[in-house]
Amino acid sequence: MPLLEVENVVKQFDGHRALDGVSLEVPENSIYGLLGPNGAGKTTLIRIINCITAPDSGQVRLNGKQMTPEDVYHIGYLPEERGLYKKMKVGEQALFLAQLKGMSKKDALKSLKYWFERFEIQGWWNKKVEELSKGMAQKVQFITTILHDPKLLIFDEPFSGFDPVNAEQLKCEILELRDKGATIIFSTHNMGTVEDLCENISLVNKSKIVLQGNVAEIRASHTTNTYLVKTNKTLDVNGFELIEEQRKNGIFEYSIKKAEADTNNSLLQRLMQQTEIVSFQEILPSMNDIFIETVTPHS
Repeated sequence: MPLLEVENVVKQFDGHRALDGVSLEVPENSIYGLLGPNGAGKTTLIRIINCITAPDSGQVRLNGKQMTPEDVYHIGYLPEERGLYKKMKVGEQALFLAQLKGMSKKDALKSLKYWFERFEIQGWWNKKVEELSKGMAQKVQFITTILHDPKLLIFDEPFSGFDPVNAEQLKCEILELRDKGATIIFSTHNMGTVEDLCENISLVNKSKIVLQGNVAEIRASHTTNTYLVKTNKTLDVNGFELIEEQRKNGIFEYSIKKAEADTNNSLLQRLMQQTEIVSFQEILPSMNDIFIETVTPHS
């Protein structure tokens, strides 16, 4: 059973249909990508899952049961627009937010101590939020999002404001949270991160789901039958549809397109008749390419 089910959800605002029959299932203990261009309807869907607003029709179920406002205690939500109070001290605010999620002061202090040490930010406890950089404030809000060990975590552009080192640390933390049992919805415009983290995705465009499924299977289904061939010697490309040819550090690299009549084995055999093959691999389109192709209008 999936942890979260969204079934045929419709939401309309002042004549604008923000969501039009959206359905998806988020498997338990997985990282699920919720993708789409600006204005597609992602934020509206996230707000419905968080019980901030209600759908006009359709259902949202958590653990097979219709969601209620009490279920938000089992959700951790990190919005793209950060919501820390700038004049409050970091520790005071983190403790306050933890108690809003139902934690006792004792448990919250114990958990905060662990996470502040893990992120090496013990010295920030008595700083005001306005004294922190965007990335520093982001760390604090990440901690307050996960502190109460929610079943479902929703991260909206979680790496915004982070340098590569801190972004990598956060990525590792997200993977560890999944490995410890959390289910994660991940919304981002960074398709490279989607390939690194997400097992399944839904792509929303103009209020509808336009692409959905396993990331590896989606990439494979968009194959262009293009292969990267590396050789020690030059290759006679007559008889092959050559897309690109270059040489790097003494190795010849060819991007070629497989003919319809060819199988992988037959193509490789034809190549091996000419020269020694260093490597042979299919070039799959990136999620970024697939995203652009899917949401761009075609004349």
